Amino acid sequence: MVNLHDWIDELCDLLDIDSEADESLLGDLAEVAHDNVHPAAGPVTAYLLGVATGANESNPEAVERMAAKVQALAEAWDRPAGAAAAEDRDAEADEEVAEELTHLDEIDEEIDEDVDAEEEEDLLV
Repeated sequence: MVNLHDWIDELCDLLDIDSEADESLLGDLAEVAHDNVHPAAGPVTAYLLGVATGANESNPEAVERMAAKVQALAEAWDRPAGAAAAEDRDAEADEEVAEELTHLDEIDEEIDEDVDAEEEEDLLV
């Protein structure tokens, strides 16, 4: 069985790159992004960190600093997966949905009152 370090070495050879990958740093970062942002955010985050590393010809210390910033962003992420950003929201549509939900709540209350009345009648009989 090939371990992760061997896989990274083989992959670097295949891609013809000279790189040292900190597999624990990448794994931790991918896990935080996966858990806090979106399941696909883990590999995408690791990939983009790699792109930034290559574009900036970063040394290992710079990679760790970038990873710390990315991890802080992922840990502070407050939008559930699939939630629209504030600038992408449609206030009119949100209002229509809220009105419809209120209407449905009113119907539920009426049904509950009818059921309670029927149960009360059954007890009196």
